[in-house]
Amino acid sequence: MDEKYAAAYPDLYTGHWWWRAREDILLQEIQALLKSTGQARILDVGCGAALFFDALEPFGHVEGLESDRTAVERSGKWRARVTVGELDDTYRPSAPFDLILMLDVIEHVRQPRPLLRRAAEILARNGKLLVTVPAFTWLWTSHDDLNNHATRYSAAQLRAILDGAGLTTLRTSYLFQSLVAPKLLVRARESLIASQPQVPRIPPKPINRAAHTWFRVEHQLMGWLPFGGSVLAVASPKLD
Repeated sequence: MDEKYAAAYPDLYTGHWWWRAREDILLQEIQALLKSTGQARILDVGCGAALFFDALEPFGHVEGLESDRTAVERSGKWRARVTVGELDDTYRPSAPFDLILMLDVIEHVRQPRPLLRRAAEILARNGKLLVTVPAFTWLWTSHDDLNNHATRYSAAQLRAILDGAGLTTLRTSYLFQSLVAPKLLVRARESLIASQPQVPRIPPKPINRAAHTWFRVEHQLMGWLPFGGSVLAVASPKLD
């Protein structure tokens, strides 16, 4: 991630409509997956400064894994719960996890299968993996460059990678359907006029609040549509 973007990220996460709407959607998904609260073991891979931990805590015991030591040092009260490192054979948790989160993580990795295989190995027998990624390479803009993305995924591509990594994809869905047209317009403009990636800004409060509300409602009404700005997938370990 760009240094300026990394510095702005905590404020964006807590204030920008996109991150607020995404968190609302994710918490609905997690509630449905875990069904009960307070008992689950949860691992947030690529957790950064543990910004999601406060919202996850009611579901059970939360741990994080993050390769960026600088981000981890900003995790405050959650510092002891975050391991600095990679999701590979060197990471050995004390017990399997009921839920592993990879939220906008694997698009940064050119070869994500080893990462996903390790996730499958440390999931409980009935555990779940929840993944989100940016959707469709034809929506690539300078924002992807700013984020150091390696690729974007269709639901079918994400399913194929999960199924090839010791997991069974249970379902996929698209998020942020209304962003497709604006992103296509940005992509078209950038193809004509070269532009430097810009760190996002939080819109004025009325616009920010309206967008947050719209995308929460959109997910309920149009989450079934076969396109969007992001893809969400739920997978479980393949059982012998």
